Amino acid sequence: MANFTEKAIKETFIELLEEHPLSQITIKDIVKKCGINRNTFYYHYDGMPALIAEIIEEESKSIINKYPSVSSIVECFDAMVEFTTLKKRPIMHIFRSVNREVFEKNLMAVSDYFVCNYVNTALNDIPISESDKRTIITYYKSVCFGLVIEWLNCEMSADFANEIRRIFLLKKDFAEEIAVLLQGQV
Repeated sequence: MANFTEKAIKETFIELLEEHPLSQITIKDIVKKCGINRNTFYYHYDGMPALIAEIIEEESKSIINKYPSVSSIVECFDAMVEFTTLKKRPIMHIFRSVNREVFEKNLMAVSDYFVCNYVNTALNDIPISESDKRTIITYYKSVCFGLVIEWLNCEMSADFANEIRRIFLLKKDFAEEIAVLLQGQV
């Protein structure tokens, strides 16, 4: 029963986010539309932030599970764009709200997963120290995260996403180039 109720609460909340900014949605709105009472809502969630955190964490895990391996930085970026566009309006409403921190934390986790996966695959045959590999991962993770945030600031512009994707295509072997250069250093 709990799973059914939690699912109903989440789906109702997302439906409301499709229609209204987060600041205009109350728990009263959720329970009314969902057909439950406030106590039932609070039995499952401590409040709106807990509901938002759970939804974003589930979406993060879902997109990670969809990509068990990543072979290029372009694929990393595409997966992150997919993560943010699955529910475009709700994501933008959360992104523009005081709950943005929860979204950014999970976006960084998704970025870290995809970039680690890509770098480990790309540098598999290149002998490189774990410290140097972590530096490359940190660089790419920060670039991907920052570009997705900028893309969100541009209202998820398709043109901006295509420009970034094009840059990643042009620099698709950059991780390998960095690894080879790092090998030559003492």
